[in-house]
Parts: sequence; structure tokens; C-alpha cells
Amino acid sequence: MEGNSEHEGGGPDVADAASAPVRRLHPGLGDLAGPPSFWHFHYLYHQALRIIRQITRPRRESESRLQRGLLILGILLISLNLRPALASVGPLVESIRGATGLSNAALGLLTTLPLLAFGIVSALTPLATRRLGTEGALAAALSLVAVGTLARAAPSTAPLFGGTVLFGVGIALGNVLLPSLVKRDFPEHSGVMTSLYSSGIGAGAAIGAGTTVPLAGALGWRGALGAWAVPAVAALLVWLPQLRAGAPARASYNIGDSLRALARSSLAWQVALFMGLQSLTFYIALAWLPGFLQARGFDPAAAGGLLALSQVMGVAGSAVVPTWAARRADQRRTICLLALVEGTALAGLAWPGAPLASLWVSVLGFVLGGTFGLALLLLVLRAADAETATELSGMAQSVGYLVAAAGPAVFGLLHDLTGGWAAPLALLAFALVAKTAVGLRAGRPGQIRPGR
Repeated sequence: MEGNSEHEGGGPDVADAASAPVRRLHPGLGDLAGPPSFWHFHYLYHQALRIIRQITRPRRESESRLQRGLLILGILLISLNLRPALASVGPLVESIRGATGLSNAALGLLTTLPLLAFGIVSALTPLATRRLGTEGALAAALSLVAVGTLARAAPSTAPLFGGTVLFGVGIALGNVLLPSLVKRDFPEHSGVMTSLYSSGIGAGAAIGAGTTVPLAGALGWRGALGAWAVPAVAALLVWLPQLRAGAPARASYNIGDSLRALARSSLAWQVALFMGLQSLTFYIALAWLPGFLQARGFDPAAAGGLLALSQVMGVAGSAVVPTWAARRADQRRTICLLALVEGTALAGLAWPGAPLASLWVSVLGFVLGGTFGLALLLLVLRAADAETATELSGMAQSVGYLVAAAGPAVFGLLHDLTGGWAAPLALLAFALVAKTAVGLRAGRPGQIRPGR
């Protein structure tokens, strides 16, 4: 079931190439002179152009470069819509509590309910793709995100929770299908494409966290929550042309048998637990970082701004780590480095008074974004083909998000019970140790090959 395999190749080393004679890099530019930093930038610029040309190159005779570009744009827009609805809750916790009287545990459910939807729906996603095709299932995902997000603007508590469940189902479909789409359509560029869409997810979270408070000032907190239906509709319109090219594919194997075989894979479980534990930390930070910072003396706008800063740094982490990690078959060294940096950031935030909060929030955001991107990359690298990628993604995100779903509510409950932050922060430390332990096994070279 599991076997060693070579993954995405690394190409030339950037530092070596940057220091090489420019005539070796670009013979036509050999008469130019400049400091090494100029040639380094020049090399990276041309490498970026080369990658863009490669990922937009049609894979089929019937496909044009424009169609390929629209597919990449569609993937990016879908990724941008997978987090704003979640990230917009944290900065508005105090406003929601004041208007509805909800407890900390109930407010934690506004983040936990989507995670429960992720856990329940993710494993069923292969059934949706069998009926609708990958492209059709992604269109349905965007529709659910738009409708569920808009429902939260209704003047009642019930639609607030009902809409949260609805867009949670839509996000779950998008979460599972993007890795399998990358495996199917960009097998030679899995690191680059994972960096692209995982950083898009992080960018969506940053935009949601950073603009929700100003939106609430203009529209009220309900209007600010419902406004995120607009970009979901825009993404759906851009994605619609893909439906003509994506006819539903009939599986040539029994999905149930394949999922049962996948469940017997220790590697699949290690990938799933790594996904879950990194998600647990991420969603706790998303839901409770503003409240934690307000308890340290920051006003709501400043706390929301720091949450946005963490998400922006998460975009950088998501953009860098998957591309870097995909250059090697073994990701264990990357996992150890990320764990060390995360532990340092948590210790800095736990220090009394949280000095240098901006620094520690930035570092934490970068490492959480990088770990998230790495978890998504493992779904691609550890799967032997696109069908396995869909199933592994569904299983890993189902199990993983069920683990993560408890995070925000348990974190809030520990805070309620103790009246302080020591016990909640100890939960994050425990999650870090457990995540590193399973990551060292999930990061070993190998692929999952359920019987077909």
C-alpha cells in the first residue's frame, strides 16, 4: 500500500545560481555588471517567469493557454473565499456577545460548527465528485459559501448558526477538492500550485480579519458578516466556464472499498492527525487571538489589526514553505524547524505583558501558514494519483477537522473555568508536541496506493 517514491524535483540552487557568472545564466546579458544582489533578483525574476510559462502550458491539445490561465485564476479565487467567513468572527466577538448575550463557549461554536461540517462532509466528498465532477462540486461549494454567508446577516440568532453550518459545508468541499485538482492538473508543479492556493487561503483570512471591523462600522456586525457573500458570487462567475470542461467522471473502482483500504494505512492516519493538530492551533488563534490580546491591554481595533498581521504573515508562510518542502522527498527537517519557531512564538506571547507582541504574532502567523501549506502539500505528495488524493484529502480533513473542532470551544472553556490564560496556552503547547510527533512520521518519503 505504501511505497517510496521520488517527488517534485528541486532544480538549481538559488544561492549558487545567483553567485554564478551572469553569462552562464543569461548569455545575452553578459555585458551587464552589478552587485550580486542584482543578479540574484534578476535570476529569481526569470525563474518566476519560467514557472508561470510552465504552469500555464496546456496539457492537452484541446486546451489553450488562456483556458489554462483561467483555471489557475479560478483556483486562486476559490482559495480566497475559503476563510473570510471564518476569520470575520474573531474581531466581532465582543459585538456579537453584546447584541446576543452568547457565552464564550457558544461564541466558540461559531468557529467550531464549520470545523464539524469539515469533519463530517470531507469524507463524503468523493461521492459528490462522482455525481457532479470535480468542477461541478467546486461550483456547488462556492454557492453554499455565498448562501450561508449571506444568511448570517438575518436579524436572528438561528440564521447566524444555520448559515455558519451551510458555508461550512461549502468550505469543506473546497478544502478537499483543491489538493486533488492540483494532483490531477498540475502533477509536475504540486509545490508551486500548493503555495499559490494555500497562500490564497491565508490571504482571504487576512482580508477577512483586517476589514471586518471597518465593515461593521459601516454596515453593523451582521452586515459585515454577510458582506463576504459578494466575493463568493464573483468567484463562482469566474469558475462557471470550467463546468463545460469538467464532465462527471465515473469511478472505475469501488469508492467504499478504496476508503476502507485507505483507513488501514498508517501513513494516511499520520497525515490526517498532522492536518488536525495544525488546524486546531490555527483555529484557536483565529477565534481567540483578538480576545487574548485585548486582555493584554490592546483595544479591539488594534487586536483585530494584529490578527490581520498574523494572517498576512501566514500568507508568506504558505507561499514559501510548500515550494521549499516539495523540493525534497523527505519533509521531516522542515517539520522540526517549523515546530521550533512555533514554540518560540508561543513562549513570547505567553510572557507576562506580551512584550514585542507584533513580532511574536508575526512569527506565529508565518509558521502557522507554513504548517498549513505543508499539511496540504502532504495530501498531494503522499497520494499516488488524483483519485487517491481526493480520498486522502477527504479522510485527512475529516479526521483532522474533527480533532480541530474541539479547539476553540475547549480553549474558551478553559478560559471560563480558570479565569486566566495559562491553561489555554498549555493546550497549545500540548498540541505542538503532538503535532511534531505525528509530523515526523507523516514527513517520511512514501506514497499511499489503495487497491483499485
